[in-house]
Amino acid sequence: MHRGTSYLSMSSNRSESRAAQPSRQSNALISRGIGYLILASTLIFLLSPAPNSHPGGVNEGAEPSSSRGDSDPRARTRKLPVRVQSLLARSQIVGRHLGEVKEGTKTVQEIIHGESGLGAGIGSSVHIGMGDIARNHRSAPMNVREVLDFLQSFLKKLNSSNIKNKRATFHGIWAAYHELVVKWLYPWDQEYLIRMPPRREDGSIFLSVVSYRDEFCPDTLKEAFNKAKYPENLFVGLVQQNCEEGKCRSGVLEGGKVEDVGRDPDCFSLFCSSSIGTKFCNSGQIRVLKMKETESLGPYMARYFASKLWMGEQWYMQIDSHMTFLQDWDALSIEMLQAAPSKKPVVSHYPPPHTADLIQKSRVAAPRLCGPLFATSDIEAQIVRLEGSYNYDSVKIDVPRFAPFVAAGYLVAHSDMLREVPFDPFLPYIFMGEEILLSARLWTTGYDIFSPTHSLLGHRYVRSHKPKFWESIHRTFTPGVHNPLQMLVLNRVKYQLDYPESAKDMVKPKSLFTAVEQYSMGTMRSLEEYLKIVGVNTTTKEVSYTAWCETGVPPPGFEKYTRFYMTT
Repeated sequence: MHRGTSYLSMSSNRSESRAAQPSRQSNALISRGIGYLILASTLIFLLSPAPNSHPGGVNEGAEPSSSRGDSDPRARTRKLPVRVQSLLARSQIVGRHLGEVKEGTKTVQEIIHGESGLGAGIGSSVHIGMGDIARNHRSAPMNVREVLDFLQSFLKKLNSSNIKNKRATFHGIWAAYHELVVKWLYPWDQEYLIRMPPRREDGSIFLSVVSYRDEFCPDTLKEAFNKAKYPENLFVGLVQQNCEEGKCRSGVLEGGKVEDVGRDPDCFSLFCSSSIGTKFCNSGQIRVLKMKETESLGPYMARYFASKLWMGEQWYMQIDSHMTFLQDWDALSIEMLQAAPSKKPVVSHYPPPHTADLIQKSRVAAPRLCGPLFATSDIEAQIVRLEGSYNYDSVKIDVPRFAPFVAAGYLVAHSDMLREVPFDPFLPYIFMGEEILLSARLWTTGYDIFSPTHSLLGHRYVRSHKPKFWESIHRTFTPGVHNPLQMLVLNRVKYQLDYPESAKDMVKPKSLFTAVEQYSMGTMRSLEEYLKIVGVNTTTKEVSYTAWCETGVPPPGFEKYTRFYMTT
């Protein structure tokens, strides 16, 4: 007898014989019991937690407590399926898709969003799989100890990777670095950008100093504090890259020789043990990340690491580790910045050589960085390079003049620059390209670039026979590998600057473009407009003379500021 017929007809067939009724009623009761069991089992299955859930977990689709709202960042991940939460905690969302990232079939963002279903407002934040970070996320700003602990841990992983890939090709070196960054540094960087300290309004200056095996670094720090007007407001983020082994190698000497030398001077220790430096180190005004020579990734990545040592200072300054200073250089730098006719100014140029008399230079107009050119060397990939600064002005004025480019060796800006134009962790091993890229990113984000009214710092340009970072790359891996490695990574820079030969469909591996849009141009002004104003055509590799920089007038579109530059 069909179970459904018995259940549905138990009270309708009253014309059947009384003898059959007991049997039918019995069957109906059995069927009803089975139906209740099925219903109960279904309810238990639906209400039970998933097999991989942790005690106290939240069911998929459950709403967070209204009393917490979105103030607790962890509440956003509690909305996710338990399986995705587990992957987030174990750093496996990107990791198991690493092949797709390398091939370019998926971007990091697509993987994150596709796996987790994170909605608008979450984006690619900390919830992308950083293990303890994802489990123990704190909304409080990161402190120096937390930053240094992570960066030192990352450098240990980098050192192990470098040893493992000692004989790798340049493609293999990039692939190993990319894998390490995708798994560790990039997720951490996204969290850092969310948890950056609030900016203070106390006149403090963060001074980014990166040193590569530089014996002049201690003197640079001593003179910076000794000649600062307000040394109590100066906070240094020092990235010190040294040979710490008992047996180190010199730079290339005359005749191409390289000799054994002793350990590099410890800039941090020498400064902190000096009569000038002791009190500043004791007061926590020097934050240092020490790197082995074999961990060096080039000056751009050193500046990336230094930028993470910023702890809310009002102003950001960036210099090299072999500089000289004019008295009150700190206050004068900020005065120039505040005198510039812009809501978001950046003051920058190539300083005069360290032998210059800065007191005499303070009486005349500063040199300005105007002339770009396309590199013609086979190892420079036609990247835009910047010619030296020149003294174009016969009269010194009190208002900084507009300029088309920034220089990496002297730059001062509002520290919100670090939030709005963060350094890119996917640009290792490059020695060129950072200045034109940073110039374009700043301008498209709404920053206006100016040259100083007069020179405040001197720069030691010639360091013949001193060690260079690419020589470390050759010792860490194999001789000659740096040039093709740099050429490969420069495709990421050139892509952002609209070089047609570096478009995504023209370049392999596609991993060169991982998260590139997060560290690229701003949205306030167009790259096309910037390149036109500065006279650079990345398609034809031509430079046009624009005249405005050399003559000291505002660029096209900024004519309303001409009145500030009228001289008689």
